[in-house]
Amino acid sequence: MYKTIKIEKGLYNLSGKTFSQALEAMDPSENYTDEALRKMDAFERQLKRFDIKVNGVNADKVDKFFQSTESAALFPEFVRRAVEAGLNSGCVNKITAAVSVSDGVDARGIVLSDGDDEYAGSAVYGGELPKSSITLTSSAIALKKFGRVVNAPYEAVRQQRIDVFAVALRAVGAKLAKAVEKAAVTALTSGVTPASMSGGTFNYAELASFWGSFDKAEMNTIVCSPATAAKILAFDEMNKAVLPAAGCGTVTPFGAEIVASPAVDDKTLIGLDRNSALEMIRGGDVIVEVDKLISKQSDAAAVAVNVGFSAIDSDAVKVLAIAK
Repeated sequence: MYKTIKIEKGLYNLSGKTFSQALEAMDPSENYTDEALRKMDAFERQLKRFDIKVNGVNADKVDKFFQSTESAALFPEFVRRAVEAGLNSGCVNKITAAVSVSDGVDARGIVLSDGDDEYAGSAVYGGELPKSSITLTSSAIALKKFGRVVNAPYEAVRQQRIDVFAVALRAVGAKLAKAVEKAAVTALTSGVTPASMSGGTFNYAELASFWGSFDKAEMNTIVCSPATAAKILAFDEMNKAVLPAAGCGTVTPFGAEIVASPAVDDKTLIGLDRNSALEMIRGGDVIVEVDKLISKQSDAAAVAVNVGFSAIDSDAVKVLAIAK
């Protein structure tokens, strides 16, 4: 079936469907008994159909996408996926508890509040139970656009290997991820009063004390600047018990993963329970300028993503002011 469906740029403009979803609707993966074809998604099957090799030692050149009008229509989705891969390579996923999708330019998040009630202890028989309230945010959260214009004239990239071109596109996505990280950090720290250290020097004892200050949540993540992360890694206690972690960070002896981000200044350390602290709201997939990417006359095309953040549980985030 995948060899006969009609590919056209109009598939990018269907209401409520992405290009990949439109392809999948026309060419469902579940219809295949061949294991290799079933493991591919509909877009990957189209790459196979037009014999476009996007990685490996035999990767084709970018010009291979433009062997026909149908194969050219696959190029914007290839660009989107490469940029998306770079975007997801950042540390934002390490500090968000959930990802939501909104069709609008803004959205309402939820807020968990326990008031002054404590979870410790039992309720008196016949008495009222402590209350937790889940409400909407007091105002809508605007989704901000993070994007870049990619200057890549067709004549300059047509003879480049597709996998090498994808490396550059992933780097563009990684730069977008850094900008998104900054928005996430702002949402985490907004309205949070920083705690002060007990002494004048930032050391392991201060870090452990900060971890111990979490009484209604678990501090399983530390977000700090690369310089502060370097200080923590230099603590003698870390040298004795440092554990490698998959992804962006290193795990402390008490189980909190260190996420180094340039979005945090050198005088601030953020502790959070990543399971309940922050919601990321996305306005859909990465957006690419389809017409410009399909046209071989284009010198530049924009890629962008709309993202907003909403703090969920105030008990899951604390900030420590570092003296020096």
